[in-house]
Amino acid sequence: MKNIIIGTAGHIDHGKTTLIKALTGRNTDRWEEEQKRGITIDLGFTYFDLPSGDRAGIIDVPGHERFINNMVAGVVGMDLVLLVIAADEGIMPQTREHMDILHLLGIEKSIIVLNKCDIVDEEWLELVEEEVREELKGTFLEKAPVCKVSAATGQGLEELIRVIEHMTSDEVVAKDVNTIPRLPIDRAFTLSGFGTIITGTLVSGTIRKEDTLEMYPIGKECKIRSIQVHGQDKKECYAGQRVAINLSNVKKKEIQRGCVLAPPASMKNTDLLDVKMNILDSSMRVLTNHTRLHLFTGTSEILCRAVLLDKEEIGPGESGYVQLRLEDEIAVRRGDKFVVRFYSPMETIGGGVILEPNPGVKRRFQQDVIEELKRKESGSSADVIELHIKEHGDTMITSAELAKLTALSMDEVNQDIEELKENGQIYVFPMKKDTFTWHADSKRGAVQAIVKSLESYEKENPYRYGMKKAEVQMTHFKGMKPNVFDKVIELLETEGYVKRVGEFLCTPQFEIKKDETYNKIAKTVLGTFESAKYDFAKYSEIDFGKTPRAMADDILNVLLVEGKVVKIAEDMYTLTEYMEEAKNIIREKLAEDPVITIAQVRDIFATSRKSAKPILEYMDSIKVTKKVGAESERVAY
Repeated sequence: MKNIIIGTAGHIDHGKTTLIKALTGRNTDRWEEEQKRGITIDLGFTYFDLPSGDRAGIIDVPGHERFINNMVAGVVGMDLVLLVIAADEGIMPQTREHMDILHLLGIEKSIIVLNKCDIVDEEWLELVEEEVREELKGTFLEKAPVCKVSAATGQGLEELIRVIEHMTSDEVVAKDVNTIPRLPIDRAFTLSGFGTIITGTLVSGTIRKEDTLEMYPIGKECKIRSIQVHGQDKKECYAGQRVAINLSNVKKKEIQRGCVLAPPASMKNTDLLDVKMNILDSSMRVLTNHTRLHLFTGTSEILCRAVLLDKEEIGPGESGYVQLRLEDEIAVRRGDKFVVRFYSPMETIGGGVILEPNPGVKRRFQQDVIEELKRKESGSSADVIELHIKEHGDTMITSAELAKLTALSMDEVNQDIEELKENGQIYVFPMKKDTFTWHADSKRGAVQAIVKSLESYEKENPYRYGMKKAEVQMTHFKGMKPNVFDKVIELLETEGYVKRVGEFLCTPQFEIKKDETYNKIAKTVLGTFESAKYDFAKYSEIDFGKTPRAMADDILNVLLVEGKVVKIAEDMYTLTEYMEEAKNIIREKLAEDPVITIAQVRDIFATSRKSAKPILEYMDSIKVTKKVGAESERVAY
């Protein structure tokens, strides 16, 4: 099942909230003031299931100019936007500003929804559609499908759902669930008995219950107590889902819209951003140096000054490199999109992409600075190498192979590898002949897959120490060389994701379940071996009643690992204390006489020749005795 986030955009009172209620059966206006005034002030959330089985989370964003900051926050993580235009009014000023914001934030998939079609005649509807098409010519919405509906009567809703399903199944790419989890927060509140709850759209990665993440920019680590997706409790949530998360160790008053939940040390607070700024064609403003602006990125809104690095001014339809000097700290990543609005009066003038989230202070018109920003915009050789490393997550790729693929020298490749390693984007495994590289996203995906497999295995096999290492490799890393896979397991063990017991792997918290069944089987096994003493009972002949033989085998293996039992020969076991006693007796005998025979062992332990022979063979294996001359004779090792 694909998780899709759909948003609405459009002028106030064009019927966005009513349309969502018609699609989902739920009202997204949560606040009394919203319902009283009939306008959406804050973000509203709900969902519906498409006929394909995909779940569409839907965000109702405000249309009123005063609440445009909430609208920008709502766009985070959207896959598809329904641009709602009332058929009786057509495109209005707020519709145009919403279109500009969607374009600046990189939203590409949209459906034009002509609403309130029940209150206009056919001729008027045709005129409005023609006007809309004319208005959208040359914009990213030029080829967007048009659906004519009435949210009030239900007219055209089936066709709208069909178009949504077609666009989301064919054109929306599933988000990367293996990368660093990042949750920009759009709401925080307290629930009695639970504590702090946050909501947002998970834009990347996976978050699991009990994970420890950090709240940026306040720098507080917090534990995930519980997760809800569309009102249902979940153990984990994935990129592309609207989520509500119950946190410990952080208070609601410490969190505000714009905070970001991500792994510790995965982001860095900043009050400077290097960006590529695009000014809208429709803007009436010219951006000059040191202009004060409102910056919107993720769910953050922050005041800043624009320092123009390569131009004296940036006019409508123009672009340039800018350093934004922020009045507060935020946490963002390279490649994040942003929107800027003029300080006063508040109007959207442009936006762009963050090229460097943690720069130093830059001076204007420095050629080396401008060249560096150009490289960051076009993508460096390190970016290309990172993509190749990411494509080989199942097998890893060597530095020599990267040099061949990129036509770069080994020195250049090694320099880029070192940069990516220092940034925490890749892991490096030096081997005798070459160096293997592994992407951090591949490692995160591997951790999730392996831990899931181990947890499932432990549930099904409570009396085993875990999965065999070789089985884990065949399941998850079939194409990886064994010596490279060993390095992976060493890394996961060091970082506390897995525990190793001999050749077995398990989760760090796993312990053998010593319950009633375990105690019953262990008692039967130990009791049988104790009674048989040096006559040695065959394990295969022990009766375990209704307990499956495979389960008894697992418990026998635990007794072997714990050193309570030793294997003498095939299907022949005894208590460890008996063989310790035998070892001491045989050593004493050899101190008196240099040779000991099977017949003597038989007489010493009052057993049969059939049991005496395995005793001596066992003593050979632990280097107490060794065979010389005749088959039945032994001397001290």
